[in-house]
Amino acid sequence: MKQYERGNSGTVERARKLRRDMTEAEKLLWRKLREAFPDAKFRRQSPVPPYYPDFLSYRHKLIIEADGGQHDPLDPAEIARTRFFEEQNFRVLRFWNHDILANSDGVLETVRRSIQGTNSAS
Repeated sequence: MKQYERGNSGTVERARKLRRDMTEAEKLLWRKLREAFPDAKFRRQSPVPPYYPDFLSYRHKLIIEADGGQHDPLDPAEIARTRFFEEQNFRVLRFWNHDILANSDGVLETVRRSIQGTNSAS
């Protein structure tokens, strides 16, 4: 809850709206993350003010972004967003929506390697 303290009024409501309005790729990835990595305790659209990462695990300091029409990773605003998360000591993984939908096993394997890298560094 500490993250909410830095957020503006309406932070929780915005996060709730984003969770309700998830894309099909985000819905699939959310289900797969919870099944494959229950101990990672992923959250969805949890505020890291001023942003709302798609999925985040505080335990592994990992943010996962599902990129589609709303996120162009080459957009300067998205580059700044990623930089901000990295400055907060999060690692950021980005996957295109079509990759999540067509190759969810490959996406999960990439997440698994990232999480295992966290565990071995601890």
